[in-house]
Parts: sequence; structure tokens; C-alpha cells
Amino acid sequence: MRTDPTHEVPLKEPGPRRAAPALAAFAAVRLLGLGVLGVWGAVAGSSPHTLLSARWDSLWYARVAGGGYGYEVVLPNGAVHSSLAFFPLLPWLERLLAAATGLSYGSAGLAVSAVAGLAAAWGIFAVADLLYGRRAGVLAAALWAALPVGIVQSMAYSESLFTALAAWALYAVLRGRWIAAGLLAAGAGLTRPVGAAVVAAVWVAAALAWRRGERSWRTAAGVLLAPLGAAAYVLWVGRRSGGGLLGYLDVQAGWGNGFDGGWAFARFVGARLASSAFAAGLGLVAGVLLVLWLYRLCVRQRQPAALLVYAGVVVALALCASGYFGSKPRLLLPAFPLLLPAAVALARWRTGRAAVLGAVALASAVYGAFWLNGSGPP
Repeated sequence: MRTDPTHEVPLKEPGPRRAAPALAAFAAVRLLGLGVLGVWGAVAGSSPHTLLSARWDSLWYARVAGGGYGYEVVLPNGAVHSSLAFFPLLPWLERLLAAATGLSYGSAGLAVSAVAGLAAAWGIFAVADLLYGRRAGVLAAALWAALPVGIVQSMAYSESLFTALAAWALYAVLRGRWIAAGLLAAGAGLTRPVGAAVVAAVWVAAALAWRRGERSWRTAAGVLLAPLGAAAYVLWVGRRSGGGLLGYLDVQAGWGNGFDGGWAFARFVGARLASSAFAAGLGLVAGVLLVLWLYRLCVRQRQPAALLVYAGVVVALALCASGYFGSKPRLLLPAFPLLLPAAVALARWRTGRAAVLGAVALASAVYGAFWLNGSGPP
């Protein structure tokens, strides 16, 4: 079998037929989650459509899609929540789809997320299949769908769109397709602030390729293209807000967001450990340790540098941000390389694999319905 001389992996193209089991597994898990949400809503008297498309960040994306930027909410303490905090690619797609179909912006966001979720599952499969084989690829896509906060993949949120762009950018990097990697990284940078993780992955992989003597204008082009999306939006926000290069950071500060190395999160956890919410504090500590352990497994698995850099930056930005502590599981959703060690381990099982996946998917579906009918994504 032919191999990529750079990465010494089989040259397999993850076409629709090869990826079909992964897409089917992803769709089955997500449909289970939506089915349980529908039953829960019927019992609780809530609207699944409203929960998925017209609450929390979904409303902000819809406002941008419908009226552009400029909407603000001033809180009693004087803090300003500005729509400029939300990157533009999802609302652009919502606006285009709504104009073409007559859907509401929220419903258009659900449609975009549905397609993007399939694209993300396909990209995750492509990366895992390339590195560890088809069975591991199918399981990686299924595990990503069955994460405890996997219901977000079915919301009018940007996580699915971002993960799709990130996964395919990483696949392009692994194949040495630098222009495609740069363009996809630029798209990721127009989707979420954590697009910086994709840019970093492209740059580190390109630097290693350059060091190995693999130098071409395509590599340089990919490096130059990768940050353009995020840079363009951040610079535009700075100009619009009058804050210059730091304008976007000022916008995020209005939402209580920042990067403090995890100090605020540590104090948040410590406060729970020192209160009647001790069990919740222990759960948070266990969750953080689990994420760090999974990343250690990725390193021991000798994942390519691009995946380690990407996952490391996603984890660092999620755990070390200073605001909205309840969002951290959702912010970790794009860190799919953390699932690859589990996918490879499950792929080696001869029996019991389906039962484990079924149980995990059902637990995810029930938790997702409970979560959305409770506090939900901040």
C-alpha cells in the first residue's frame, strides 16, 4: 500500500462509502439525543426547538444574522454584553440559508449545525482512520457524538461548525495539503476565538516540515493563510469599537471573559470544596484530572504534533479562561483528539463494544435533555 513519505501512514481517502459507518453512528447517537429531548420536553412542557435554537448564544447569533453587529445589553453592574463577542461565520451562514429557504434564523442555525455535525464526524473519522484505521475512526466519531454535552452539536451554536473546520484542517495538515489546511484554519478563525488552536497546529506542523527539508511555496501559503480569518475579524472589531488591537479583548472583558492561567477557575473550585457543594467541587477536580490524563494518553500514543498542539491549546483556553465556568465542558467539545486513545482501545475489543457505546450514548442523551431543561449552556 502506498504511504505518505512524510507521515508514514496509508494513503486512504475517506470517501462517503468508507465514512458511511461513522456518519451513521454519529447520526444514530444524535437522533437518540434529540428523541430523549423530545420526550423530556413533552413531559416537562418545554419546547425542544426553543431550547435548541432560541436560547443563550443561539439568540445572539440570530441577532447578528438578522441585524448585523451593534446589539448590546448593559447589565446593572455596568458590564456591557456586546454582539461583537460572537465571530461571524455561523451568522453569515444562517443569513444565507434563511434568505434561500425562508427559515427563521434560529431554524437556519439548526440546519447549519446538523450539516456541520456530519461534516465534523466525517473529519474526525478521516483523521482517526488515517492514523489508526477505519474501526477506530468509526468509534471516534461515535464517541464524539456521545460526549456528555454532545447535545450542543445539535444546537444553533458554533461548536459543530468549528469542529468540522478544525478536523478537516488537521487532516489536510497530516496529508501535507497546506493550502487547504490554511484555508480551513482561516475559516475556523472566523468561527470561534479558539480558532487560534488550529492556526497554532498548522504553524507547528509547517515548521516541523520545513525543518525536515520539506519546503515549498504551498507550505508558506498555508502558513500565511491560516491566521487571516481570526486576524481580520479581531482587527475589524478593534476598529469598530475604537479599542485598537486590544478592542476584542475589551469586548470579551465586558462578558467577564479573559485568560488568567486558570486562577479564577481554581478559586471557583476551591470555593465549592470549602462549602456545602463539596461533592460538586470534587466532581470538577475529577473532571480536570480526567482531561489532563486523556491528554497524557494522547502524548503517549504519539499523536502527530499538529493534533497535540491543537488539543493542548483548546484545553488550555478552556481551563484557563476566567469566566463562565459552566461553559467549560462545552468549550472542550472541539478537543476530539482526546478521544482517540479510547477509540483505539475500543477498536481492539472483540465483544461488548456495542453495549458500551449504547450505554454511553443513552447516558449522554438523558444528561443532554436534563441539562437543556435546567441551567443549559451559559
